[in-house]
Amino acid sequence: MAPLPTAAAAVRCHPHILRRGLLPASSPLLPFASRMASSTPLRAQPLRFSLSPVPKSISSSSASHIPVRYLFTGIVEEVGRVRRIGPPPTPTGGGGGSGGDAPGVDLEVETKNLLAGTQLGDSIAVDGTCLTVAAIDTAASTLTFGVAPETLRCTSLGERVAGDDVNLERALTPASRMGGHFVQGHVDGTGEIAAFRPEGDSIWVTVRAPPEILSLLVPKGFVAVDGTSLTVVNVNEEEGWFDFMLVRYTQDNVVLPRKKVGDKVNLEADILGKYVVKLLAGRLEATSKANS
Repeated sequence: MAPLPTAAAAVRCHPHILRRGLLPASSPLLPFASRMASSTPLRAQPLRFSLSPVPKSISSSSASHIPVRYLFTGIVEEVGRVRRIGPPPTPTGGGGGSGGDAPGVDLEVETKNLLAGTQLGDSIAVDGTCLTVAAIDTAASTLTFGVAPETLRCTSLGERVAGDDVNLERALTPASRMGGHFVQGHVDGTGEIAAFRPEGDSIWVTVRAPPEILSLLVPKGFVAVDGTSLTVVNVNEEEGWFDFMLVRYTQDNVVLPRKKVGDKVNLEADILGKYVVKLLAGRLEATSKANS
């Protein structure tokens, strides 16, 4: 069986799928392909990140669909359009949450290409925010997502209105090309478009961002802007901005060039940088305590 590097990377990024009971105890850590070829089937029920399509050793029935979740590449599949955003229907019999200043909302998005193969419980990145499919209307070609209050606070989704365009990307599968970088859909915060500047058929985009995000960005490193995997060119922490370029193809296939100076964008720094920062901080703290 040919190696599956993209799935192997997913396993390394989500070590909980290696816990006891999910893989045979005798399975070596590598290579991943040899484990997939094992006659012992994976037990799929506990998986948080599923390896779709479902292996035949689990089930060939569509009724055994495992929701696809939690990892994206930042390569936008389609630009969808917001059909409706507002409070979810009131549960029958009343009750529900405790209310509050920022209730959650339902986000209904029109899509032409993402309905096929998508099922309830799948995760889709909407403007870079990982959301769970809560309803599918094939007649209207829409997907509905529940957006929690915390998501509204941390992202720009609360500012979307009917008619707005949004970037859409389905979660990674073992057969997907890893064309961008590891994007979790866990938005770190929002930035603000500071400038657009054309150069040839490309466009320079400058984004103002908070210090805690800028500290994780490096020139030639990755950043997800509204879910689009982009290469950072310059980072100016003193003035509070970073920039990147959009080639012609990207301009034609993502929402960003349609926005205006001053508009908000969702930002997610590279997860590898976050782990490095945390590991180094822990090491420095331990060294400091040992020397004190």
